[in-house]
Amino acid sequence: MTTHRRTRPAALALTAAAALALTACSGGDPAATAPAGAARDALPTEDVVAGAGRNEAAAKLLPAEVRERGTLTLAASVGTPPSSAYLPDGRTVVGLDADFAAAVAKALGLELKREAAGFEVILPALGSGKYDVGTGNFGVTEERRKAIDFVTYINDGQGFAARADSPLKAVTDLTQLCGLKVATGAGTTFEQTLEKNKGRCAEAGKEPYEVNVFNESGAPWLSLRQGRSDVVMSTINGIRYAVERQPGTKFLNEYRRLDVGFAFRKGSALTPAFQAAVNGLKADGTYDRILRKWGVTASGIERSEISPPELPAPKK
Repeated sequence: MTTHRRTRPAALALTAAAALALTACSGGDPAATAPAGAARDALPTEDVVAGAGRNEAAAKLLPAEVRERGTLTLAASVGTPPSSAYLPDGRTVVGLDADFAAAVAKALGLELKREAAGFEVILPALGSGKYDVGTGNFGVTEERRKAIDFVTYINDGQGFAARADSPLKAVTDLTQLCGLKVATGAGTTFEQTLEKNKGRCAEAGKEPYEVNVFNESGAPWLSLRQGRSDVVMSTINGIRYAVERQPGTKFLNEYRRLDVGFAFRKGSALTPAFQAAVNGLKADGTYDRILRKWGVTASGIERSEISPPELPAPKK
């Protein structure tokens, strides 16, 4: 098995910054995994939603019963920025998901009742009717589209990171991971991609890679720091945000892009209203303000869609 030895400076730098561990797509206790110290204090808090107005045309698309009660139950997977995180008070949720959800609710004239939930439980809970909508940087895949409807609001995807002293420069073919230990979040598209393609190593006559799956959002990065994993696979935006603030790590590359959306039970009558609201936010400038706030302008989409086809995956 290929191993990579850490230098002492890199290990010390990672120890100092381990709290800023970003996967954005895993569950666990949000309060326990929220970024700590200066990194968490530096989260942007400007109100970019205040300028969003009521979108009457979008609101008219809501089911009558929803307009009458005036509330929506939102299940939010709260992990790490820029997707979602807690402020130092351990209660206030910020991030791309929170801002977009708040902006859409304002446009629709609805009050959001937010409930923190583990990433891996939200999609099944939507199907059971426990929640109206879910957020958690949910990538649109063909498998998920069988049971879930989406309203897209950004484009993110899958990327890789490693320790700064790793010989890896980029992962353009998953066989480059053969013999390595890859850390990722439970129930994510990353786990699915890695498990689906494990056989490529045997086909190439190489040792298989090992997939280390974690429920807590900070655990993959802690595993990397401790040398128990060689690579982290997570969201493109999350990894970029992490390595910019975490000495001793490096962003390897984007592996593939995926549309990301609000999640609903299959056949939900809420999707047309949400789609119209997101497109209205693009028109009034709120959409771009949210992207700029979180430094992810490259994740902007031209228009919101309802359950679009999964973007093509790399063949390697």
